[in-house]
Amino acid sequence: MDGSRLHTQTEAPRVPAAPTDITAVRLTPVLVADPPLLNTQGVHQPYTPRLIVEVTTAGGATGLGETYGDTQYLDLAGPLADALIGRPVTDLNMLPRLAAEVCGDSPAATGAAEVTAGGLRGVQTADKLRLSVLSGFEVACLDAWGRLTGLPVHALLGGKVRDRVDYSAYLFYRWAAHPGGRGEPDDWGAALDPPGIVDQARRLRDTYGFRSFKLKGGVFEPAQEIAAIRALADAFPGRPLRLDPNGAWSVPTSLKVAHELRDVLEYLEDPAATTDRMAEVASRTDLPLATNMCVTTFAEIREAFTRDAVQVVLCDHHYWGGLRNTRELAAICRAFGVGLSMHSNTHLGISLAAMNHVAATVPDLRYACDTHYPWQTEDVLTERLAFMDGALPVSDAPGLGVTLDHDRLAALHARWLADDGTFRDRDDAAAMRAADPGWVTPRVPRW
Repeated sequence: MDGSRLHTQTEAPRVPAAPTDITAVRLTPVLVADPPLLNTQGVHQPYTPRLIVEVTTAGGATGLGETYGDTQYLDLAGPLADALIGRPVTDLNMLPRLAAEVCGDSPAATGAAEVTAGGLRGVQTADKLRLSVLSGFEVACLDAWGRLTGLPVHALLGGKVRDRVDYSAYLFYRWAAHPGGRGEPDDWGAALDPPGIVDQARRLRDTYGFRSFKLKGGVFEPAQEIAAIRALADAFPGRPLRLDPNGAWSVPTSLKVAHELRDVLEYLEDPAATTDRMAEVASRTDLPLATNMCVTTFAEIREAFTRDAVQVVLCDHHYWGGLRNTRELAAICRAFGVGLSMHSNTHLGISLAAMNHVAATVPDLRYACDTHYPWQTEDVLTERLAFMDGALPVSDAPGLGVTLDHDRLAALHARWLADDGTFRDRDDAAAMRAADPGWVTPRVPRW
């Protein structure tokens, strides 16, 4: 994608177009403010890249999608946008084939095995890159299709089985501000010890009504994070608690934490970094293990499930290639007796709305979903999605049920245009070096 402009592809149809035929695709990369949230790799940068997809049909409907906006994703999105012109938004089965055809030989795809997505979703591959890109296009097509027919996206997926979807408070160790005054200020303050984490949890509960709590770990020595979970258990007795160190621990450390927190954790998420290590931990504890790192594609399911390495999969429609693949994953989990919840990365309202629609259609969604949305104070929608009692209502409006704010989109795109490249690719380690020049991404296991 040309870094100096929006990508827009429009082509006059050679024959009379059906209302569902795609006549234009518009890609808009944006930079969104992100707080200084800590993880085992480092800290979130002051701004994070996202990509907004608009697909317009001959019938006058424009559908919205959203996905990662790092350079490697943009490089694949442009050719796919060009290839969609003239195709119907209803022909969703062609998307994976089309993406493979037009993106398979691109530098971003062919070199993908050497990169990671922030180190927090396992090793990146060409297939994973393509799936994450086409997920944004699939959602945009579903949204446009729903707007044309007057149907909500959940109806196009087979219909909702619940009217609201529960979400969990996502707790982070964090600094009060980004180093050097960069980024956008907020009033959350630092949270670097158990009392700080409890205060953060209380605010999220009081503001949004969340009734379960997940702590992003792998930041401090395990004993300190055990203490934080114990403090949460004391402050919120009986509430579901989760801890996610993103694979930072060895098998012995994972077992020690699982033993010490077995009476308060709902599940332990990715304590160790590989399926082999997770399987060893799982064989020696009764505490359920969850993952969004070692099971992120269909090819990774067989080994993890047959070895009983994980008991809960945190799906993410960006990882899995869209909402329909998410439903296929849910069916496989159901067949194996594996629990299902949903993972979140830094996302805006379009992605959250899509996540809510597919979550509404999954029968066995036994755990509250993750969401970063309360940490994202900027959006591209005319109205932010609102949690009520820790849940989001499921919209019955056509499509996703959200409306793009073109002025807000333009402002966030202007920030992307003005950036010198520092923030166009997420790099938590680079952000940490702004505070600690000697910081090196820790090798795992870290403890």
